[in-house]
Amino acid sequence: MLKQKTLKDSFSLSGKGLHTGLNLTVTFNPAPENHGYKIQRTDVEGQPIIDAIADNVVETTRGTVLCKNNVKVSTVEHGMAALYALGIDNCLIQVDGPEFPILDGSSQYYVNEIERVGIEEQNAVKDFYIIKSKIEFRDEETGSSIIVLPDENFSLNVLVSYDSNIIPNQYATLEDMAKFKDEIAASRTFVFVREIEPLLQAGLIKGGDLDNAIVIYERQMPQENFDKLADVMGVPHMDASHLGYIMHKPLVWPNECARHKLLDVIGDMALIGKPIKGRIIATRPGHTINNKFARQMRKEIRLHEIQAPIYDCNRPPLMDVNRIRELLPHRYPFQLVDKVIEMGANYIVGVKNVTSNEPFFQGHFPQEPVMPGVLQIEAMAQVGGLLALNSVDEPERYSTYFLKIDGVRFRQKVVPGDTLLFRVELMAPIRRGISTMKGYVFVGEKVVCEAEFTAQITKNK
Repeated sequence: MLKQKTLKDSFSLSGKGLHTGLNLTVTFNPAPENHGYKIQRTDVEGQPIIDAIADNVVETTRGTVLCKNNVKVSTVEHGMAALYALGIDNCLIQVDGPEFPILDGSSQYYVNEIERVGIEEQNAVKDFYIIKSKIEFRDEETGSSIIVLPDENFSLNVLVSYDSNIIPNQYATLEDMAKFKDEIAASRTFVFVREIEPLLQAGLIKGGDLDNAIVIYERQMPQENFDKLADVMGVPHMDASHLGYIMHKPLVWPNECARHKLLDVIGDMALIGKPIKGRIIATRPGHTINNKFARQMRKEIRLHEIQAPIYDCNRPPLMDVNRIRELLPHRYPFQLVDKVIEMGANYIVGVKNVTSNEPFFQGHFPQEPVMPGVLQIEAMAQVGGLLALNSVDEPERYSTYFLKIDGVRFRQKVVPGDTLLFRVELMAPIRRGISTMKGYVFVGEKVVCEAEFTAQITKNK
């Protein structure tokens, strides 16, 4: 299984803020396992920390703004996109002002610094949320939509559409996050000249210039008005009759605007709180719908906090019933595992098909057959025993025995016709033959039973 990652060392980037125009420094630091993304305002008394999650987003006008206890930090999406795309799970970000510096309007500088300091693998397992069915969010007013579909990895398709002759409909895709650096990171934020004056009147883009954004001039205005706008922005006067791109650095790609929208989607999805496995299809995305969708995803994750393993009945098992009998001493009617379909260094997934011919249904209960809870725990422990025995030489010469059972919960009846999926994982390394495990039993996507148990691996006499 993939492990969580953090930075090997800290790095800092300095520049002006897009909206405030202030000189700012942001520092990205390593963080411990299960820390997630957190942002610390070092210029505020007490140096408060804001969890970088979608629930803390309070504004989405020309950027994503996080807030906690009236302390805000904005323009976080480019830094978040770099962390998420490069697989960083845990990071403490310190900033000495109310927003991240805009730099060149892309994620490129963040990516370069992350690669320079390096990435460190941690011991904790990376906790993916796996998309198993279509999830959709639509904004009927704007025509925007975001759909996520099942996929083996995290991938994106983005379509943008503007009432503009300069930017026609554009499309961008990213199939592999490993290509983020070369295909997406350098794409810059963009603005239409017609939007600049309203944004300035709203107190935004005080730090905007021709070096930190793609600037699109596609509706001719009087030369006098064009000159006044140039004076406000602190840039040289230009010929108002020449339409097109007026920033200093030319486009990196013809569809750079669509690529930047894809970058923004990644940055806003980073606020879900978990990496996901699924394909996002975003039509006319923006920070507002991105955040609404990220909030919806967080609700989905809370509803399915523990996800069932993926079970493909067409794939051959890692262990069939004959191999299981070589490792476990249990026999009819007490062998309660039919096969093992997945196993890693610290976890195992097993299967039991519950039929009406199970001997315990004769007495439990004749008129309403229900699998006894103690046998569900026993079956879970047998799966865990296979995991523990896999760590010793000549496993057939050992047996596992219960020492303790804690935190047992039964949430739903198990009846004939159910297929039980067991996921058991080590809570700590096996020491001196003692193994502590956490197990879940699923029917479909629902947890029907869970428990923590301690077992001892003992050599047979």
